[in-house]
Amino acid sequence: MQKLTVKLPQNPYDILIHKGLLNDIGMQLKKVFHYNKISVITDSNVDGLYGGKLIEILKENGFLVNKIVVTSGEKSKSIDTAQFIYHQLLDYQHTRKDLIIAFGGGVVGDLAGFVAATFLRGVPFVQIPTTLLAQIDSSVGGKVGVNLDRGKNLIGSFYQPQGVFIDPNLLKTLEDRYLFDGMAEVIKYSCIKDEKLFENLLQIHSKKELFDRLEEMIKICCTIKSEIVQRDEKEQGERMLLNFGHTIGHGLEKYYNYNGYTHGEAVAIGMYHITVKSEILGETEKGTSEKIKKVLKKFYLPYKIQEVEKERLIEIIQLDKKKEDGSLNIILLKKIGQSTIKKIDQKEIEKYI
Repeated sequence: MQKLTVKLPQNPYDILIHKGLLNDIGMQLKKVFHYNKISVITDSNVDGLYGGKLIEILKENGFLVNKIVVTSGEKSKSIDTAQFIYHQLLDYQHTRKDLIIAFGGGVVGDLAGFVAATFLRGVPFVQIPTTLLAQIDSSVGGKVGVNLDRGKNLIGSFYQPQGVFIDPNLLKTLEDRYLFDGMAEVIKYSCIKDEKLFENLLQIHSKKELFDRLEEMIKICCTIKSEIVQRDEKEQGERMLLNFGHTIGHGLEKYYNYNGYTHGEAVAIGMYHITVKSEILGETEKGTSEKIKKVLKKFYLPYKIQEVEKERLIEIIQLDKKKEDGSLNIILLKKIGQSTIKKIDQKEIEKYI
């Protein structure tokens, strides 16, 4: 079993990575949670695949369990869904000592974490991520939140879990589109911090090879993220690097009302497109965007922006939560494996779209 520790002064916690970890989840939870009442928050897809198994394992280990199921998809990441969950928790008489388990992908993790951060002014929670994107990125670091009609993640907090339990075997039931959706974030990590990982991605030639290497890739990405979070928990500096590709990516997701691209697909387009522009502006080593295109195509990810109304996309991007005092922090590559934060006037964003 791989074990990483996120060494935060106030909220240290472990990330466990192991194929088949779900089978041992009851014993692992007892190491971090010393009461017996749990609310599991999951979505309809994950519940159909693994919900019964998780509930059975928890009950076998002496836990009292309440299961709350939300509709799958980005539209559930909303204030309305959070309110539905609050009422379910109240009906269950969930207290500040009781545990919430976020059991699902990035939407469930962000939503359940937001609920945990705000219900009764904060209750403990753990993450059991079930998608690659969640296992390597969104379950680690304590970013929780929900979307508004006007943009993504505009309501939220930094609220750390008590543990993250990653079972790569849960990825075997992912549709290919969502497996490769997660690979966009793996590619992001390689672009901003790890040239060797980037080169290794180019050497994967089949889905079997990808699964053979997944556990190690998950560990690498979680290590990079945990080290950054330890240095910059509240995203005041270095942690912004993790947003490479996300400024344009989040804009595209909202532009299509979360029906056009998955998160990873939108980030893939964002990474490639902003690098094309930064190369033209002389801020990135020539040829970097072509390397990114090559690895995106290998994992069946898009890289071109389809026809969009540019003014509308810019308007959406200018609502980005990373904006401050009329400025916007964007993430650029110097080259593969080296990234930088650039503060621009929000009007300058046109040069990068």
